[in-house]
Amino acid sequence: PHERARSFNHPLGDTGIAICGRTELAARYRRRFPQSLDGAPLLLPAGNTEMRRLIDRWLDERGLAPRIVAEIADSALLKEFGHAGAGLFPVCAAVLPEIKRQYEVELVGQLDDVKMHFYAITLHRKLTHPAVVAIAQAAKEGPLARERAS
Repeated sequence: PHERARSFNHPLGDTGIAICGRTELAARYRRRFPQSLDGAPLLLPAGNTEMRRLIDRWLDERGLAPRIVAEIADSALLKEFGHAGAGLFPVCAAVLPEIKRQYEVELVGQLDDVKMHFYAITLHRKLTHPAVVAIAQAAKEGPLARERAS
């Protein structure tokens, strides 16, 4: 407890943020997006997350004040509430096709110029553990890389 560990951040990639909702909600709020978010029912991640801070800043910059239905710390639970139609909800754009399929939701819109960044945090300057190397390689070839390329 008295030793301070030195850690290193290894960038894995970044992705945008998309807003999704059940078919009825998505159809209603897709028109005039993002202005339609003003007063819209919104499920948000907890305030101590990067996604929440980015969304709050984005909404503030545009003067939008959605009706926050719930703040949910667990991302899977947030998606389940979204699937149930409790409100619109944010997801990482890199996994949007899977979210749409699994939770039977539709895209409402994407937050312009907003990027979430993902890192592997290690105690070593160079990635050496085979599992961490495999994760970093998969990130270079997976959804985050495909989103950067598009």
